[in-house]
Amino acid sequence: MAAIRPRSTVRAWKPAVPGIAEVFHARFTEHAYPAHVHDTWALMILDGGRVDFALDGERHGFGVSDAVILLPPGVAHDGRTVTEAGFRKRVLYLDTSVLPERLTGAAVDTPSLADPALRERVHGLHLALAERDPDPLEAQSRLAFVQERLHRRLAGRAAPGAGAGAAGAVVAVRLRELLDARVAEGITLEEASAELGHPHPTHLIRSFRAAYGLPPHAYLTARRVAVARRLLLAGVRPAEAAVAAGFYDQAHLTRHFGRHVGIGPARFARSGRL
Repeated sequence: MAAIRPRSTVRAWKPAVPGIAEVFHARFTEHAYPAHVHDTWALMILDGGRVDFALDGERHGFGVSDAVILLPPGVAHDGRTVTEAGFRKRVLYLDTSVLPERLTGAAVDTPSLADPALRERVHGLHLALAERDPDPLEAQSRLAFVQERLHRRLAGRAAPGAGAGAAGAVVAVRLRELLDARVAEGITLEEASAELGHPHPTHLIRSFRAAYGLPPHAYLTARRVAVARRLLLAGVRPAEAAVAAGFYDQAHLTRHFGRHVGIGPARFARSGRL
């Protein structure tokens, strides 16, 4: 009796993160892509199986490893399964604001980048984007570090302005002041960069982490939890406290509140009356 192949599945969505045109998660068992081109960069990691593809007329094989595949825009490629088990992949389609088209030649020469640190950054970005209510600041921060690593691999250097400077401590203090002033409404990396004189996003994040021991998005989440705690103890309902503190809804608050406090917001609010 022939083995039953797992069912092919696809999940695709457009996140609210500038530079990411689409997130695509799929398991394919028999699918073969015809030759085609994208108008975006396709950054892929493989979670299972093997895939074979041709890029600009040259064939490549790829299995689960510490590498990533980067397919440039405007260059013909295909793709197909290699084994009966098929393959599982996660793909980020990135526009040219993340990577310029001038790096196409380097990507064609080496579409498979053996880089454990880059794969881990891409994996972390996927995890952030797959959240029910992804934190825009966290996703943008993670994308900035993916961008930096890709620039380093393709152009032999970091993205422009990514290095830390002597003014890093000052930048960190000013960014913390911005975050403290906008706990509920939040701030994007682009807005923060503009407010602070346009330092590179990775410089902002590294400076902040060096000064305070955690990235800006984690600091902002902790500040929001602190605001929600005060509101809950003042008798505000969890759903109202969530929105007032800057969370999307009560479920979003509950997820982060439990991690920071150890119990859910409703139980926390009742605890003083027990």
